[in-house]
Amino acid sequence: MKKKLIALAVAGALAAPVVASAQGTNVTLFGRAQAEYSLVDFAGQPSQGALQDNSRSSRWGLQVTEDLGNGLKANARLEFGLNTGSGSATTPREQWVGLSHSHWGDIRFGRLQSPFKDFAGGMTIDPFAYTTLQANGAGGTMSGAANGMGSGANTFVNSAIRYDSASIEGFTFSGILMPGDANSLNPLQDGSLLSGFLPGGLGSNGNTGGRNGEFDGQAAAKYHADFMGMGLDIFGGYSRDNANGIQKSIGLRTEEIWRVGASWAWENFKLSGQYEDVNNALGAATCSTAASLTANPLDSGLVSGQCNSAMNWGGDGNLWFASAQYRLGSTTLVAQGGMTKAHAGGVNAAGSRKADSFTVGAIHNLSKRTSLFGGYQHVYVTDNNPAGSGVNDLAPAPGATVGYTAPNYVAPGSNRSTFTIGLRHNF
Repeated sequence: MKKKLIALAVAGALAAPVVASAQGTNVTLFGRAQAEYSLVDFAGQPSQGALQDNSRSSRWGLQVTEDLGNGLKANARLEFGLNTGSGSATTPREQWVGLSHSHWGDIRFGRLQSPFKDFAGGMTIDPFAYTTLQANGAGGTMSGAANGMGSGANTFVNSAIRYDSASIEGFTFSGILMPGDANSLNPLQDGSLLSGFLPGGLGSNGNTGGRNGEFDGQAAAKYHADFMGMGLDIFGGYSRDNANGIQKSIGLRTEEIWRVGASWAWENFKLSGQYEDVNNALGAATCSTAASLTANPLDSGLVSGQCNSAMNWGGDGNLWFASAQYRLGSTTLVAQGGMTKAHAGGVNAAGSRKADSFTVGAIHNLSKRTSLFGGYQHVYVTDNNPAGSGVNDLAPAPGATVGYTAPNYVAPGSNRSTFTIGLRHNF
C-alpha cells in the first residue's frame, strides 16, 4: 500500500488525472497551479505589483469514491489551498465524506462549499473567479463573505450537511445546514474576546457559525433547458445566517439574503447575471482575505486590500452582476460589471456606500487544462462614511484593549484599478 501511495504521489507531478485503486476504492489526485502578475492601483496610494496567487486559486486534493452497488457510492474529498507566490500551503478547503446515488443525488458531511458559491450563480457565472479580476469582494459585485455563507474565494461552511438532488426534468435543488447550537465553533478561529459577536471568519480561512448561533443554512434551485441551439439556466436561492446570543444583545439580527439570476448561451455568446438582496448583514459585512485580495499582502505595513462588496454591519443592501462572453476560437473575450449598494444604517448608524465596477479581459486556452488570462478592472467607490468606517467599523472603539487588530483593508473611499496577466494549469 505504501508503494502505491508513493507511486501515486510521483505520478501526480507528471500526469493528470491520476487514479489509484485499492480494494474497490478509487482515489484521484487533482489540483490547480496558478500564478499571475497583478498591478493594483489605489487612489491616493502607491501602485503595488507582485507575482503571486493572491486569490488562492491554487490547490491540490484527493477525491475518493467506492462503488457500493445498486447505484450507491461512498465519496470523500480532502482539499488544501496554496499560494504559488509565497510558498504558503496552509489553507484548508473542502473536507467531507458522503454518499451519492444516481436517482436521488448526493449528501455530504463536513467542511463544504455553500450553494451560493458553486451551485446557483456566484463563482459559476464569473469567468474570472479565483483571479484578481474576480467579481466578489474587492471586485465589488458579488458577496465575498468571510463566514462562508457567501460566494467568496476560500470561504466554506464548517460542521455542515449538504444535499444536492439529481436532475428531474431540468430542475435541481441544493441545500446546506450547519445544525444546532454551535457553542464550540469560534468564527474567528483565534480565541479573541470579540469572537462571540464579530460576523465570523474575519482574517481566517472562512469559518461560519459561532457561540449560541442556532443554525445557518442556504437553499437554492435552478432550471436548465436547451431549445433551438440555445441553453438557458435560471436560478434562485435563500441564505440565513443566524445572529448568536451576544450579537443579539448589541442589536444585531439574523442575516437573510435572497438571490435570483440566469444565464443564456447561444453559439459563441453567453450572457449571465444575478441580483442579491441583503438584510441585516452579519457575514455580508466582511470579506474573506482572498476575496479582498489580502491573502498574501503586497505591502510592508501599508494597507493593500479592499472589500467593496461589504454591507454596513447589521445594515441592508443589494448587489447586482452582469457578464457577457464571446468565444473566438480558443479565446474567450469577457466584459462584465455591476454594483454594490450598502444602505445607510446598521448598529453603528453608518452612512450609505456604493461601488460600481467594470472588467474587460480575455481567457486563452492553450489546451483543455492550461490557460492564459488577463485584463483590467476598475472600481468606483462612492463613500459617504467618515474616515475609517466601512469594514473597519468592526474594530473596537479607540483605546479598547481586547487583542483585536483591525483588518488591513484600504478605506472604502478609494477607487481601485487592477491590471493582471496570469497562467493556470488544472490537473
